[in-house]
Amino acid sequence: MPRPPNIPKRNLLNQFKLAPQHRVAPLIEQGFALLGEGKFNEAQNIYEQVLAIQPNHFDALQLLGALSVQTKQFTKAVNLLTKALKINPNHAACYSNRGIALKELGRFEEALISYEKAIRLAPDFVKTYFNRGNALQELGRFEEALVSYDKAISIAPDYAEAHSNRGNVLKELGRFEESLISCDKAISITHDYVEAHSNRGTALKELKRFEEALISYEKAISIAPDYAELYSNSGITLQELKRYNEAITHFDKALTLKPEYAEAWSNKGTTLHKLKRFHEAIAHHDKALILKPEYAEAWSNKGAILNELKRYDEAIAHSNRALSLKPDYAEALTNKGVCLGELKRYDEAIVHYDKALSLKPDMDWLLGDFLHTKMKMGSWDHLQDKVNHLTDKLLVHEKVSAPFQILSIVDDLSLHQQCAQIFAQDKYPVNPVLGPIAKRQKNQKIRIGYFSADFKEHPIAYLTAELFELHNKNQFECIGFSFSAEDQSAIRQRLSSAFNQLIDVSDMPDEQIAQLSRDMGIDIAVNLGGYTTDNRIGAFACRAAPIQVNYLGVSTMGASYYDYIVSDKVAIPESSQAFYTEKVAYLPHSCMLDDSHRVASTRIFSKQECGLPEDAFIFCCFNNDYKFNEAVLESWSKILLSVHHSILWLPENHETFRINIIAQFEKRGIESNRVIFAKRVDLMADHLARCALADLFLDTHLYNAHTTALDFLKSGVPVLTRPSQALVGRIAASLLNAIGLEEMITSTQEEYEALAIQLATEPEKFAALKQKLRDNIKTAPLFDTPQYTKDLEAIYIQMYERYQHDLEPESIAIA
Repeated sequence: MPRPPNIPKRNLLNQFKLAPQHRVAPLIEQGFALLGEGKFNEAQNIYEQVLAIQPNHFDALQLLGALSVQTKQFTKAVNLLTKALKINPNHAACYSNRGIALKELGRFEEALISYEKAIRLAPDFVKTYFNRGNALQELGRFEEALVSYDKAISIAPDYAEAHSNRGNVLKELGRFEESLISCDKAISITHDYVEAHSNRGTALKELKRFEEALISYEKAISIAPDYAELYSNSGITLQELKRYNEAITHFDKALTLKPEYAEAWSNKGTTLHKLKRFHEAIAHHDKALILKPEYAEAWSNKGAILNELKRYDEAIAHSNRALSLKPDYAEALTNKGVCLGELKRYDEAIVHYDKALSLKPDMDWLLGDFLHTKMKMGSWDHLQDKVNHLTDKLLVHEKVSAPFQILSIVDDLSLHQQCAQIFAQDKYPVNPVLGPIAKRQKNQKIRIGYFSADFKEHPIAYLTAELFELHNKNQFECIGFSFSAEDQSAIRQRLSSAFNQLIDVSDMPDEQIAQLSRDMGIDIAVNLGGYTTDNRIGAFACRAAPIQVNYLGVSTMGASYYDYIVSDKVAIPESSQAFYTEKVAYLPHSCMLDDSHRVASTRIFSKQECGLPEDAFIFCCFNNDYKFNEAVLESWSKILLSVHHSILWLPENHETFRINIIAQFEKRGIESNRVIFAKRVDLMADHLARCALADLFLDTHLYNAHTTALDFLKSGVPVLTRPSQALVGRIAASLLNAIGLEEMITSTQEEYEALAIQLATEPEKFAALKQKLRDNIKTAPLFDTPQYTKDLEAIYIQMYERYQHDLEPESIAIA
């Protein structure tokens, strides 16, 4: 931060030579003496007496003007110094002091003109170069400011203030290592230079060297304990270190010293947001905006909270307000893009992401969001170049994407792991705030904590409800921790009955959730869903239980505090274990499960009402939009072109997707009437009933069907898949293996296409396949939820026994 202008007492006296004046000379001399004694008010009175006698006395005008700068009477200073310069336009100090006053009045361009005139008259006047640098810095003309500071330093190498402000300019230019050098130089000259220590802390903060930054801020605070800005900056640093409660203490100290400090109110609001204390956070941003209505960052940050509260229209309005104040504000553009995406306005979202990327191409996680949105739109033109850019950045450990976003665009387990590790380390590093968990004695019952944001109307709830009901309550006590509030749904009520307790922790900070889990004696904490929406990974980073498990997640969590991932040997082959930071707990069949209560309704859907032809072979794929890609459509087009009396039945997903997918098929010679889009069916039972209209489910490659594949198999529809390397691309194969249809798992694109064509054109072969599926539904392990529950319990027991015997987690399996 720039040092406030400071005019040493004697400097004013050494900048000029007094001209003799008969009538006022004694008064001038008296004023001069008073200045030397630091008696500015008395000197000011003397010079005003001189001007009363001789209004155009140059020395009195310029001395009184300089005194007015010193006493922060800047408007008065400008008037006096302007009048003096009309009398003597060749006085360098007069121009320099006038520049200082103009700068303090925010009249930076005029200040620069004054400084330039001073420099022409006195090229070696070091203070003018310094002050010109300050004005240029205020105007955002950082390169020019750097030149001014360098000139000042060339004249006075030990000018600490110039070194410090030079460091601040280098920080603004993103040259943080150089900034650090300048700050260190300033400190070596003046050890207790508070601004230099503060600027050094800021440079270190930008270099992500947060612990060192905190030391610099603490040193600055020890020198100037009443400097509110220092507490705010150290609070921001503590926030980066995830030490949120300490950060709040520092913001509170800043606000005690400076109650009208809008930035501290907003920064505290951001910390409260991190702690999920949403309503308090909003109140703090509101306070900041009362104090500073044009504060773009506070508008944007409040909008981000409203987005998380799913108040999307308000969130967009706040982002718009931020952008009206700061049109090139990349963070506000991104926040608005996120909101638009949640509203499925993807074409608008992508415009905002694209602009944010052009402004700030290295913004954390943004490229992943951009690519994921393009996938959701079915908009793949020129996509591969950006995918290549993303993979290059991952290879050098850049924070370029959240883990989920890359799963549908990159088939590389090592990159998936790398991405998860980068994300976990930045967003959810190990948090030792609660300390280690003391070793617990073996209990009669193992306490399992299931943690999820999806204990509501959600596929995860419908898949797992029977598991929770079937758990052996003599061996296990099962507690549900819900990250989502009660939604009054029937499935929520069913879950409440299935668990020993279902606790709403949606309003709790992560640390409090972890502490609650510890207090309740949870032995095994199970995260349902991995990095999906609203999950609270921070609770696991604090260690919610001695054993922590990733279950029904779609990739590795990339974090050392997860001990196991539950899977099977098709979904995660033993050869792939090295790409998962967790140890693999292998179930004997599929890691996916079903609920026998999920049955088709009695409603009979006709082909006509679904827009399907009566006499065509119906290929279908009801996967989510982001799972579709060019290679998949290429395969499907070849299949459709080879099977003339066939159509492809897809979910509409949203209008942008529908339009783009039709255009992609038409490019490949497929008429639009052969691609039929299904409207959403609200009831799960009706969805299962409608699935039966399809003949063959064509899976997507890279990220394949999970619950959707389960739905169609349950409805008697065979699924054709081609596994990829990653877990998300192998679940359909896992399901087929568990239902005894291994012949539907293909190895190559050509094999996939050939088998689809064969099944559609050889009725007897297809009929035999359908019959085999119907028979296996009754006998194969896929839909045997009671046995699945016993198998999972056996896995939990092995985990618990290893813990009791002080054995490190290791990959385990049951026969």
